[in-house]
Amino acid sequence: MAKPRKPKPEDPKPANSGAVVRHQKLCLSIDTNLRRIYGYTQLEIEVPDIGIVGLHAENLGIESVLVDGDLTEFEYYPHNQGADSEKRWASAVSSPISAADAAAAAYVTALEMELIPNLLINCCNKMQIEPVNTETNGDQSSAEVKQVLSRDDPPHKTYVYRLDVPVTSQWISLAVGPFEILPDQHNGLISHMCLPPDLPKLRNTVEFFHSAFSEYEQYLDAKFPFGSYKQVFLSPEMAISSSNFGASLSILSSQVLFDEKVIDQTIDTCIKLAFALARQWFGVYITPEAPNDEWLLDGLAGFLTDLFIKKFLGNNEARYRRYKANCAVCKADDSGATALGSSFACKDLYGTHSIGLLGNIRSWKSVAILQMLEKQMGPDFFKKILQAIIYRAQNTTCPVRSLSTKEFRHFANKIGNLERPFLKEFFPRWVGSYGCPVLRMGFSYNKRKNIIELAVLRECTATIDSSVSVLNANPDSENHDGDIGWPGVMTVRVYELDGMSDHPDLPMAGDAWQLLEIACHSKLAARRYQKPKKGSKPDGSDDNGDIPTVDMRSSVESPLLWIRADPEMEYLAEIHFNQPVQMWINQLEKDEDVVAQAQAITALESLPELSFSVVKALNNFLTDSKAFWRVRIEAAFALASTSSEETDFTGLQHLVKFYKSRRFDADIGLPKPNDFRDFPEYFVLEAIPRAVAMVRAADRKSPREAVEFVLQLLKYNDNNGNPYSDVFWLAAVVQSVGELEFGQQSMVFLSSLLKRIDRLLQFDRLMPSYNGILTTSCIRTLAQIALKLSGFIHLDHVFELIKPFRDFETIWQVRIEASRALLDLEFHCNGIDAALLLFIKYIEEEPSLRGQVKLGVHAMRLCQIQAGSVSNEDIKETTLVALLQLLESRTAFNNVFLRHYLFCILQVLAGRSPTLYGLPKDKLPRIGDVEICHEQKNNFAALVAEMKPSQPSADNPSLHDTSAIPEASKELDTVSNSHERKTAVVKIRVKQSATTSKAEEADNGTVERSQGGERSQGKHHDTDRGATSSVSVDAPQRNSAEAVSISNQNIEEVNSFHDHGSRITASIGSAKIASEGDNFGKELQCTADSDNVSVHPDDPSSPSIIQDNYVDAEAQKYASLQTLSVSRHDGFSLGAVDSPFREKEKGKKKKKKEKKVKENKRKREDHKGDRDNPEYLEKKRLKKEKKQKEKEMAMLLSEVKATSTELRDKKEEPTSLTDLPGKKEEVDISSATVQLKPSDPHKVAETRSEPKEGTSAPPKFRIKIKNKTLNKS
Repeated sequence: MAKPRKPKPEDPKPANSGAVVRHQKLCLSIDTNLRRIYGYTQLEIEVPDIGIVGLHAENLGIESVLVDGDLTEFEYYPHNQGADSEKRWASAVSSPISAADAAAAAYVTALEMELIPNLLINCCNKMQIEPVNTETNGDQSSAEVKQVLSRDDPPHKTYVYRLDVPVTSQWISLAVGPFEILPDQHNGLISHMCLPPDLPKLRNTVEFFHSAFSEYEQYLDAKFPFGSYKQVFLSPEMAISSSNFGASLSILSSQVLFDEKVIDQTIDTCIKLAFALARQWFGVYITPEAPNDEWLLDGLAGFLTDLFIKKFLGNNEARYRRYKANCAVCKADDSGATALGSSFACKDLYGTHSIGLLGNIRSWKSVAILQMLEKQMGPDFFKKILQAIIYRAQNTTCPVRSLSTKEFRHFANKIGNLERPFLKEFFPRWVGSYGCPVLRMGFSYNKRKNIIELAVLRECTATIDSSVSVLNANPDSENHDGDIGWPGVMTVRVYELDGMSDHPDLPMAGDAWQLLEIACHSKLAARRYQKPKKGSKPDGSDDNGDIPTVDMRSSVESPLLWIRADPEMEYLAEIHFNQPVQMWINQLEKDEDVVAQAQAITALESLPELSFSVVKALNNFLTDSKAFWRVRIEAAFALASTSSEETDFTGLQHLVKFYKSRRFDADIGLPKPNDFRDFPEYFVLEAIPRAVAMVRAADRKSPREAVEFVLQLLKYNDNNGNPYSDVFWLAAVVQSVGELEFGQQSMVFLSSLLKRIDRLLQFDRLMPSYNGILTTSCIRTLAQIALKLSGFIHLDHVFELIKPFRDFETIWQVRIEASRALLDLEFHCNGIDAALLLFIKYIEEEPSLRGQVKLGVHAMRLCQIQAGSVSNEDIKETTLVALLQLLESRTAFNNVFLRHYLFCILQVLAGRSPTLYGLPKDKLPRIGDVEICHEQKNNFAALVAEMKPSQPSADNPSLHDTSAIPEASKELDTVSNSHERKTAVVKIRVKQSATTSKAEEADNGTVERSQGGERSQGKHHDTDRGATSSVSVDAPQRNSAEAVSISNQNIEEVNSFHDHGSRITASIGSAKIASEGDNFGKELQCTADSDNVSVHPDDPSSPSIIQDNYVDAEAQKYASLQTLSVSRHDGFSLGAVDSPFREKEKGKKKKKKEKKVKENKRKREDHKGDRDNPEYLEKKRLKKEKKQKEKEMAMLLSEVKATSTELRDKKEEPTSLTDLPGKKEEVDISSATVQLKPSDPHKVAETRSEPKEGTSAPPKFRIKIKNKTLNKS
């Protein structure tokens, strides 16, 4: 029996940990007329011994910063400073490839710089210790909102919002507006809010929500963690994205709301709201321990959502959605970007893995992996695991609210009873790697033995070499022999005459080719041979199209009806099964599983030769009202694809006949008035017009009957007496017009169709439809017809017809659809270059963030169409430069989704994959500080507080040394738990003013300093702020075990790019408070260890990259990430000084080299007979590489040591610590321990080298800087 796992020890934090936020209060005054936000935030912070607190702040106008009520110095410099990059890019861009390289360099550099705090606060002057109350208001946490009326003139409304559950700052969300509040009638903890016009739709939308709320609480056996829950619905143009999550609050688009007359939006809205609630449990309350654990929380939220779908929307809906999601994952899971738990992939993607299609693929894959685990351990055990996670988080004594993949794997072993060898293979293969199994299967029935001989070929969606390299790089994986198998066995289900039987005999590992023998339980009775009927066909059907109804077997010589592989979807696999046509028909007609039916329809649709039996089977399934409606829609489209002149358009006839039997009056031959009370039948009939429009004749044109049928539906639509809206119905018919291909016979109907579309446009303009769905479908259809008939229709006329819909008075959905249609027309008329220029123009004009993102997605699709076409149109350099300028603009900086798609557009134009994964960052062009960010001229820019860098993971063999990749902290709720240092808790009051939602007014200056004048004296300019309201947010107080990180991220050491002042960047840490006996005050100690120093003395603008690969235990103790930037005017750089010590070292090396040459000569003579021995050659090669590394390390250490000696001799040489004029400090450049003594009036830098003997760790240096550098001269 395996020993129980020891409890995880509490790792003591080093004595130099960063600042810790104990409590935060946010007070805002919001001017709704001017769209400005005023106010301040009050932080209770445990200040590090360095005395400098670094915060992340953007789009703020900071008036002053107070520490314990007194003004203090602060520096604020925006990350995006709007530098003019036109000249720079014009000289660097000559082709799409160079533009893609420049975009990658700019994008990666911007992402890295945004990880650095840009608000520095000096807390050295005031270090008054105040007690912090860490007690809570009770065992049950809750969120409370109060309203306080003031007597001010004009009066203000103050809302006090208190959250007693400790959360990180990213989950604090506020929504301010004239909302209508709708309390839930069934649960008093739930509140729904929307703008007044949407209140009727809100009442109808949220009727079901209390059921989902209760279902989650019952399944997890716990109360909702935040005490109350609020849903806020905003206009789509106001929302940042379709859904945003915060603690006890979800902000969604009002586009998902629907009234009692709308049918189509119901299912999607219910699922979206259920997922938002699930994210409150897993994602907001339970947080990932590291970035590569985010997949787990995303998957658990999706798993809860699937439980809701299964219970309230039906098991068929849940299984069908999961099957389609698995198919999408198998097609896209072919690169390292979809490796969920790979730390290298998470670092390489910089947090962009949740954007767009890649985010959906990763989310679907996460849910599929968790469902595979549930199948392995059983639903009850999986439920207990989730309950244990929630119980552990709600424990009042020692709550643990972070979750890691390793901990979940431990739960799967202890609670789920899964064996450790299985888990040791499962997680590295499915979570740490990428690629899904592809199984190609065929069988033969052996009548003599009464067995099935099943042949299986196992492949992978990803390339074998890349998948194996990623898998073998994982230290937890024992699969190092090149096998890309998966753990476990797959079940094969055989349906015979005597029943069904499961055979879990197919191993997912081992040989790629496998032959299985499966015993049959049914036996054939002896039968007399019967001659086939005259005129019969090999498949059993005769000329009249009849098929045998009694004998459902594939042939008279087999007892098999049909066979399925992995019927319960226990594996995320792509299965290609080959069985006779009659067996597929049996599976479609007799199997009640929706997944089996969908697989049968796909197989029958892809047959090279179609028989009448296949068409008849599809038609029978379409007309079966008991079948699941989504699969019936697939059967309708399969009939359309099988309809051709070879089959006399039998599929088209069946579709039209089915529709007319349901919706036409047999007496007059015209459509009946609409009746949508049967929802499944409504969805099936809604899909029939589009299926009919997709039928093609031999000339690839639509048959005349299909065009006439669609026109008839559009002309005689009557919704009188129908209790439901027909807007989605009409939109589907209009979109089917866009699917038609007009030939000579059907061209006569074009004018009638266009008149009907124009009539619908005019009607929708007078009485707008739900979300403008009818107008958007008409615009899309007009654009499609114009592109197909460009030889008959002037595209300029269509352009002018659609252009008025871009007016900003129209609703948001219509404006965006009109912009996309105009981009399509421009692309097909004038090419991709003109379309991109028009796209840039539309982006500059579009005010909504979501609209900009949708336009970016559409432009990327146009670029992908261009890349897949045979046309080789050249993109002008001016267009590429314009895209690069937009990438670095304030617009893209404030919209991270748009910025990502701009990067993807430039990558697609260069023929690359639209992702950050796999970029050769070591080959990207360097972008210095002069180009990306203006020179930071501030009082203490050298003291930029950062978090400790994480070491490069061992499972990332292709990680470039020059790439700086951020990774979130291991514990989001805990940053410092040090027992060695003094806890100096101070209260910081940060006042921020004149912050507008319009980003252009936020950063007029690159640096704000609190020096001199009225600002240093605490004087404020009171302005008339009009009608305002204020919001006060009081976050919970926290004890030392629940401290919240300021930046919430653990940032790796980034590449230091230098300007022409040759500023050198090093890591600073080990901030300790001076001992009581130290009369010189506090000292700041910082250690930066390096084993690889790249210096270019001739080029002062070249980057100096300091790597941290060989850090010994003592050096690692002082390795908190803080940046020291030192500028010298004399061009001095590290490693550029020679010394006598270096000459001595060279002499010693020369002697050692001569000695080694003699020794090697003797060894060569001894091993002359082993020159052909491969083992000897391999050992020799490894030994040579080892010696080469030792040699390089020794040379580096000697150079650094020599530099420190030279610096000690020149310690009186003056240098400048900052770029401020008139301030000269005497500092010796070194990356080492820094001590800051405030009381000494002189500024002297002292450098000492203290390398450890007998170790390969680099030496440490110490620089002492007196406190005057932080005071104003």
